[in-house]
Amino acid sequence: PALQVVDTPIVGAVDDVQAACRLAEVSDVVTLEWELIALPVLDKVASLKPLHPSPAGLAAVQDRLTQRSFLAKHGFPQTEYGPANTTDDLPSHPVILKRRRHGYDGKGQTRIDGPADKPKAVETLGQPCIWEAVVPFQKELSVILARAQDSSTAVYPVAENTHRGGILHATRAPADIPVQTARRATVLALEVARALDHIGVLAVEMFLRVDGTLLINEIAPRVHNSGHYTLDACATSQFEQHVRAVCGLPFGETAAKGPAVMVNLLGDLWKNGEPDWKTLDAIPGLKLHLYGKSEARPGRKMGHYTVVGAAAAQERLRADERLSALLG
Repeated sequence: PALQVVDTPIVGAVDDVQAACRLAEVSDVVTLEWELIALPVLDKVASLKPLHPSPAGLAAVQDRLTQRSFLAKHGFPQTEYGPANTTDDLPSHPVILKRRRHGYDGKGQTRIDGPADKPKAVETLGQPCIWEAVVPFQKELSVILARAQDSSTAVYPVAENTHRGGILHATRAPADIPVQTARRATVLALEVARALDHIGVLAVEMFLRVDGTLLINEIAPRVHNSGHYTLDACATSQFEQHVRAVCGLPFGETAAKGPAVMVNLLGDLWKNGEPDWKTLDAIPGLKLHLYGKSEARPGRKMGHYTVVGAAAAQERLRADERLSALLG
């Protein structure tokens, strides 16, 4: 998709140091939209041009175990966790087994509810893993913020996420939570950004437990799927805000124009060919975003739609109906 819009195309694998250097040479500032780039590549780019976020900050979050250790070091609330190299490392209580690197959207993850489930872990354990204790929660929240080189910040409304099969299905903003909970979530996310000395957009995913406490689930040092609603609901999208942050420009407005819901469009919808997008035309306030990916695969994020305004709350409840209509 990027090749459809860039001025200077540079194609290379994410561990291609030469391609990364060519990118740096034609850039004033370098940034990224995927944090799992090899540190030697990041260090080389940072030696040539300003790179935000920094290699040091990215090193703290690239590996799930390192990320958990970072949170523990700074006293942030999180679930119980531990390294896992064999099934003997798994506790008897329910856990989510995750590969320490490259596991996302439900990939490289397995739920283990007890000793009888341990055989399910063998395939995932083909790479270094971490286990995280399963915790009951009432909502999953995400805070999208931006932090600049002078430590100033801009924060978007706290969002509420719904997942299906480990993949984000829909995001609602603002989240249906008490004002004081939103404030606590925002303060927690800002403290994470400061501890990382992060520059750019940062997403902090959290679990809101039944007792009202918050646990940090994951840190994403980049623009995030749960912040896509900002493209239509806010004067300044998370993407523009990220560019502003890394380039030292003033932040734009983050207040929402109204309630919003964002629904992901996965490759499953292309099972019978291109969906009939006209089925969405009659929905007030709807904006369709297709990413220009050439191949639709089950579970692959191909686009999303956003509804802003009075129709947003109802659309969140009807999202499954809309997706079924698109499938045909």
